[in-house]
Amino acid sequence: MSRAQNRREFFKTAGVVAAAASLAPAGWAEAKRGRTEMLLGLASYTFRNFGTGEIIAVTKRLGLSNLCLKSMHMPLEASAEEIRATVEKVRAAGIDLYTAGVIYMTSTAEVEQAFAYAQSAGLKMIVGVPEYSLLELCDKKIKETGIMLAIHNHGPGDQRYPSPGDVYSRIRSLDPRMGLCLDIGHTMRNNEDPSQAARKYFDRLLDVHIKDVSAASKEGTTVEIGRGVIDIPRFLKTLLKLGYKGVLALEYEKDEEDPEPGSAESIGYIRGVLAAL
Repeated sequence: MSRAQNRREFFKTAGVVAAAASLAPAGWAEAKRGRTEMLLGLASYTFRNFGTGEIIAVTKRLGLSNLCLKSMHMPLEASAEEIRATVEKVRAAGIDLYTAGVIYMTSTAEVEQAFAYAQSAGLKMIVGVPEYSLLELCDKKIKETGIMLAIHNHGPGDQRYPSPGDVYSRIRSLDPRMGLCLDIGHTMRNNEDPSQAARKYFDRLLDVHIKDVSAASKEGTTVEIGRGVIDIPRFLKTLLKLGYKGVLALEYEKDEEDPEPGSAESIGYIRGVLAAL
């Protein structure tokens, strides 16, 4: 039986659970046997053409409680007071602003800015892409501030970190709080298995951007989770087995003018899989 047939059979028997999960309140699929199994969140780049207020509203509509803000929703150049005001709006809605990014760092000044920004926001982690020459400085800033740095892989065509292995090879001798934000869509577009990557680099896995793509090649594009080529049930099962404690942040890059329906379908699929496992 092919992997696609296996997935169809899985949801033939689990379809009712998946449907119920898609309508469940926040935390329903995150609690199992009395303990937290998986934290779900949203990468705000999904709603890049919308304002910060709408990001907060849609995060709540999707039943999510963890948020990664991109700079168009909390500008890097904002004052400390403005940053704290945005954070307060997020937290007042009952949402954990657990990280921000992706933040690119191409100079010493941009590294300093990124860590100052994170400190103003009270963040425990930055999702970023520093130049190789700045990794030692990032290591120093991590030690100074205690703020983690999760480096994001961007797939074929990226000049810095196309694959999770490219991140890992550069950071494995540095502070363990410098790790990987595993983007499973870009990993698959690099023709690599996200489940294998999670296992191989788990000791530095700090964050996950979850999505699905149409092909395991550079030409692959974002589709609703469950409609693409990534074996999502296998990936989630792998994370549960490994004991991953971080966030699964949906980054849905399709339908940028109206991403909520596809985001809701994707989150429902994830909840259904987690409930059925």
